[in-house]
Amino acid sequence: MPTEQQTETYKLYLAGRWLATEHAIEVVNPATEQAFARVSIVDRQQVAEALSTAEKAFTKWRSLTAKDRGTLLHRVADEVRRRQDEIARTITLENGKPLAQSLGEVAMTEDHLRWFAEEGRRAYGRLIPNQVTGKRNLVVKTPIGVVGAIAPWNFPLVLAVRKAAPALAAGCTVVLKPASQTPLSSILFAECVEAADMPPGVFQLVLGDARTIAREFLENPICRKISFTGSTSVGQELIRGAAQFIKPLSLELGGLAPLLVFEDCDLDNAVEQTLIAKFRNTGQSCIAANRIYLQRNIRDEFLERFVAGVKKLKVSPGLEPGADIGPLINREALDSALAQIEDAVRHGGKVLCGGKRADRPGFFLEPTIIDNVTDPMLCTQEETFAPVAPIATFDTEEEAVMLANRSPFGLSAYAMTRDIGRVFRLSERIEAGTLGINDGAPSTSTSPFGGVKHSGWGRELGSEGLDAFLETKHVSIGGIDDRQ
Repeated sequence: MPTEQQTETYKLYLAGRWLATEHAIEVVNPATEQAFARVSIVDRQQVAEALSTAEKAFTKWRSLTAKDRGTLLHRVADEVRRRQDEIARTITLENGKPLAQSLGEVAMTEDHLRWFAEEGRRAYGRLIPNQVTGKRNLVVKTPIGVVGAIAPWNFPLVLAVRKAAPALAAGCTVVLKPASQTPLSSILFAECVEAADMPPGVFQLVLGDARTIAREFLENPICRKISFTGSTSVGQELIRGAAQFIKPLSLELGGLAPLLVFEDCDLDNAVEQTLIAKFRNTGQSCIAANRIYLQRNIRDEFLERFVAGVKKLKVSPGLEPGADIGPLINREALDSALAQIEDAVRHGGKVLCGGKRADRPGFFLEPTIIDNVTDPMLCTQEETFAPVAPIATFDTEEEAVMLANRSPFGLSAYAMTRDIGRVFRLSERIEAGTLGINDGAPSTSTSPFGGVKHSGWGRELGSEGLDAFLETKHVSIGGIDDRQ
């Protein structure tokens, strides 16, 4: 387990062995701005070799029963649980999030593994009633093949496993590239895979230049699918590259989530859920509430309670007891958030609390509320990966829906209301892949997750998460004697 004083160089997990390469990158603790570990990196040829190894392993892996693959995934989950404290501490060191939230990420990781360990046994086909005498038609589901998975830094473990677990359960083999800022949690996960006695080559770990690895995933015919979580701009690059090779993609991209607070809501619960939706993971979440709209009649009362709640949030390194807000991932992220705040103020926004860098080492930003935001401001147009809450006002439900759908993004949205009719209307009209009603943390292993519009293609989690790694094949059988 890494400590803040270590500069150990970690190896990569390839072909069932741990490999130290000639070059390595540093991992920086965003709470101290100091490097505390190094990790080996690979070149493009080594990525190609990993894909070749995965292809060889695929034949035997797909031949295992779904039950047997599930048993191995349960073993991995057992290891994750056994090492949960160590893994959570590592996530906090490399990512900065409060330790309690890192423990929550580990728990969700275990849940994903166990869900797909069982869901793999439900990759059903179907028998179709025949239309022609002497023929039968059936549908079978088969694994797509070798998968290249590219995971982000903000939830470095659970979003990697959100790709690897369903792919493995479906019978695919996986080559995972974690984010360069946060590779250590994936290394610990690979150790859990090894301890579970998963066959060599079924799961491998590569790290290095992101563009180089992505190009190999795109251009190498062995890689049959890419699953990516990250920015919309990078997703667009992958789409352009995939077009040349007809490479299937699953893309979970950027968000600009609206949160609507209606006058009939339970105010105490609305404030609590808005704090979660906005400030969980220090605001560094694709589903974070990026635009908060308050109905005029309850605006002042909500803001009074919300400001009071935000001022109680403890800003500190994630390993300190009671931490609520950790550092941003790096200086670039901090500068971007400060630029959004400055832009909002310049265009008439009013800072109700926070608004500046915290007076301490590390990439800390005071949790911030900006009132009177308008559409031209950067904070309503660009994803805010920071503890910054922009506030605007609406009068009618129709106006609220219009404001919510104005964005080209549609990953998630939130609404605080007790009107059941409104719940159904919003469910049908809000353009987002996930809608949290009185719920600031709507993601769950059993339900599909993904976006519409510029927020991506496909779905993770739920039964849909398994389908993403399965091919649907029609089998027509002729020559059947239908005579009695």
